Amino acid sequence: MKRSILNDNDKNEGAIVKENDTGHSDDQVAKSTGTYTKPDQGEIKKKLTDIQYQVTQLDGTEKPFANEYWNHHADGLYVDVVTGEPLFSSRDKYDSGTGWPSFSKPIVLDAVTTKTDRSLSMQRVEVRSRYGESHLGHLFNDGPSDQGGRRYCMNSAALRFIPLAKMEEEGYGELIPLVK
Repeated sequence: MKRSILNDNDKNEGAIVKENDTGHSDDQVAKSTGTYTKPDQGEIKKKLTDIQYQVTQLDGTEKPFANEYWNHHADGLYVDVVTGEPLFSSRDKYDSGTGWPSFSKPIVLDAVTTKTDRSLSMQRVEVRSRYGESHLGHLFNDGPSDQGGRRYCMNSAALRFIPLAKMEEEGYGELIPLVK
């Protein structure tokens, strides 16, 4: 199914990201489209490593300071490891000191959905990918105040990084202005 993550007006219940929340202008994001469908569980199990499956499909959390992207600073795009849907720009990544990759906002409107998570005897806001419904991490209100005050605390195992130099080749060329 061909879907536009930028022009699709579907709103997901509980989505925290609403129109204009990302701070990117409409002309920057107006044309990017892609095919983002969730594979069946058999394909997902074959495609993912054990930790990727544990995190994205079983709502797990990887260890802080011992994951691939917590201290990663290259320019590029972070996509859902399950579907490839664009989620975060390196431009919005910052060092939160938590040991997990943290972002001030998703790359585009409605790239992620949220829901209440009452596990571990606490209440948090869980972040999931829009089409793959992959568990990505959690959203907190302790991010940089000059960037909106949000901290999207993500699991590296839920993400795949596409370097800026490979974005065109991998079909994400229209999003290059959002990572430069």
